[in-house]
Amino acid sequence: MSAASAAEVNTAEHATLSALNENPDEQAAAPESTAPDTEGFLRAAKHAGPPVVKTVAQPDGRVAADLPAGPLGLPGIAQAAYQNAERVLAQEDSNCHMPWSVLAGIGQVESKHAYGKADAKGYPLDPIYGPVLDGSLGGNQVVHATDGELDGGMSSYTRAVGPMQFLPETWRKFAADGDGDGISDPQNLFDAALTAGKYLCHGGLDMNDLGQQSKAIMRYNNSMAYVANVMAWEVAYRTGVAPERGQLPRI
Repeated sequence: MSAASAAEVNTAEHATLSALNENPDEQAAAPESTAPDTEGFLRAAKHAGPPVVKTVAQPDGRVAADLPAGPLGLPGIAQAAYQNAERVLAQEDSNCHMPWSVLAGIGQVESKHAYGKADAKGYPLDPIYGPVLDGSLGGNQVVHATDGELDGGMSSYTRAVGPMQFLPETWRKFAADGDGDGISDPQNLFDAALTAGKYLCHGGLDMNDLGQQSKAIMRYNNSMAYVANVMAWEVAYRTGVAPERGQLPRI
């Protein structure tokens, strides 16, 4: 069975955000990369001041980035975004030990890396939105719309956005600028990868501890099946060996 797509995402991360807000005291040998050097993104992402949070309209006629694929066909632009996030987080939160392969595992499960169609700037060729969270789909919460900007103008119920599938409220709390343009856009792979890393590391979690790593991943979806899928793909991208069918339980 293949991993879940963005349309099948369970938004348990919204409940986690609520818990963090209510309990602030609790916030406590890889294959050689074929992606381009992202040192420029790393330097730029350290710009002073918080980024502007918004979704930037993209022009028509864009094409998918023409970069060498990474392990198991991982799109080169997505690998560049995940590796850039790893490098930024190593400086900003060195105790987290976030590997790019964990972010790649989440990116695979959430949207198959923007469905493999992102331009050279890391923007999907078509904006990515999850299902409307009105309770009509099994396993999805009911989440009312509070942000008409990031979710594409939803008025009653919201939806997760971008290749890493964030709820707008959660994005605004953790928003990061991975490409250094001064904007934090959930549709952008570089911004989404870095924001996901911040979200997973939040509260002092250390990805070198498997228990803490599982706790972090469950912020996305409170399901051990989800954790198993993400970690199967994490190992796959780190080793270059595709996951076996039994490693991908139904989410």
